[in-house]
Amino acid sequence: MNPNDPEFQHALEVVFDNDSNHRRKSSLAPGSAHRPTYLRRPTNCFVHTLIEAHKDAEIHSGDNTPSYEGLRSEKAADKNPDEHNDAVQSRLLTKKQISDMAFGIRELAKKLAHIRLRMSVKNVFVLAKAHDESLISNTREVAEWLLKQDENYKVYVENTLEDNKLFDKDGLIAGNESYRKRLKFWTIEFCHKRPQSFDMVLALGGDGTVLYASWLFQRIVPPVLAFSLGSLGFLTKFDYEKYPETLSRAFRDGITVSLRLRFEATVMRSQRRKDVHCTKDLVEELIGEEMEDAHTHKPDGTHNILNEVVVDRGPNPTLSSIEIFGDDEHFTSVQADGICIATPTGSTAYNLAAGGSLCHPDNPVILLTAICAHTLSFRPIILPDTIVLRAGVPYDARTSSWASFDGRERVELRPGDYVTVSASRFPFPCVLPLERRGKDWIDSISRTLNWNSRQRQKGFKEWDH
Repeated sequence: MNPNDPEFQHALEVVFDNDSNHRRKSSLAPGSAHRPTYLRRPTNCFVHTLIEAHKDAEIHSGDNTPSYEGLRSEKAADKNPDEHNDAVQSRLLTKKQISDMAFGIRELAKKLAHIRLRMSVKNVFVLAKAHDESLISNTREVAEWLLKQDENYKVYVENTLEDNKLFDKDGLIAGNESYRKRLKFWTIEFCHKRPQSFDMVLALGGDGTVLYASWLFQRIVPPVLAFSLGSLGFLTKFDYEKYPETLSRAFRDGITVSLRLRFEATVMRSQRRKDVHCTKDLVEELIGEEMEDAHTHKPDGTHNILNEVVVDRGPNPTLSSIEIFGDDEHFTSVQADGICIATPTGSTAYNLAAGGSLCHPDNPVILLTAICAHTLSFRPIILPDTIVLRAGVPYDARTSSWASFDGRERVELRPGDYVTVSASRFPFPCVLPLERRGKDWIDSISRTLNWNSRQRQKGFKEWDH
C-alpha cells in the first residue's frame, strides 16, 4: 500500500477500547474535556498513515496477532463528538495496551529508519528561533527560495512577521504577485487545531527551536527538518548554509526519519473530601484499597513533551518532598531539589546536567534522575516505557513543588497533587541526514560534549640491542 494514496491521507491516532484491565478511579475522574469538534482535513502525516497501512497489511496477511490494537481515523472520531477523551489518554491505558502501543510504534520506527520516504510536499511550515531578530532575514531567505521553486508550494511563517519591517512582506510579494496567495501566516492556535495542514516543518535555530516545534504540535507532528543556527546541536542535523541543496534533495529524493519517543504528562489535582476532618495520605489514595467514591483527583492539563518533565522546589528555599510511583507500586520517597523524568532524547539535556545517564534515542525507556538528592544512595535509574510513572507531593509536605514540561508551562503542585508520565501515542519525527544517519547520535555527543575526548597515550618504542 502506498502511504501517499489519497484514501490513506487522513490523520490517525492509536486508541484502545476500555474493556480490559481496571484503572484506578483516581485517574478516571469525571469531567474530562470532550474531543474537539472542529473539522479535520486530509493530511500528509506519514507516521499515522503508515500505522494504518501497517495494520491493514497485517489483516490482509492473515496475521491474527497484530502489534497494537484499535486504530481508527480522526474522521471516524468526529462522528462521535460527545465521546470523552478518557478512552485515548495514555495514562489510562492498561499495561498490555501500553506495551502493545509502544511495540507498534517501535516496529514502525525500525522500518522508517531503513527506508526513504518520498512525500508530496505542498505546505511548508517555517519556524525560527523565538524572539531572535537576527533570524528574521534567514526566515525571509528560506521563504523566498521556496516560493521561487514551485508555484504549488505554500509557505507558512509566524504571524508576527506579517507587519515586520525586516521581513518586508510587501517587498517580497512585489517581486511576484502569485506569492500573495501562497505566503501564509501561522498562529499558535492554528498549529494546535490544524496540524494536518502542514507537510513538513523547517526549524531554523538550535535545539530549543525543535522543542518549540514539539510544543506547537502537541498531537500530530509533521516531519521536522532542523537547520543549525544555535549554540548546541543534538537535534539540529543540517547546516543552514547548505539549505538549497538539502531541501532540493529532500523534496526530490525523499527523507529518512527517526521517530523520537515523547511523553504524555498530565497534572492531577487533589479533590476535597466530603469529610473535611479525615486524614489524607497520597500513597493510600494512589495504591491503597480503592473505595466506591474514590474520585480523589481530577486532570488539569496534559502536555506531550520531547525532553523531560521536571518536578522541583521552585522558589521555595527548602527541599521538595516527592513521592514516586510506578503503575500500582510505590517506588520511593525523595527529599531533593527535585526530580527529572527524561526521554532518551532529553538524556543530553537537564538529565545530563543532573548526573543522569546518556541514552541513545532509539531506546524505549524512561530515565529518572534526582536533582541534588539529600542522600548518598539515590542513583539514576532507567525504567521501561511501558510504566506509568506518577510523581506527587505528599499531603504533609512543608511546601508546594513546581512542575515544568520541556521547560515550559510551569505549574504549582500543591500538597496532594501529582503528575502522571507515560509514553505518548504521538512520537516526534526528526528528519535525518541520509549520508550519516547510522552514526548521527554518536557524532552529536562527540561534537557538542567532547565525549571521551583525551590525548592519546604514546606507544612503546622498540629498544634496539
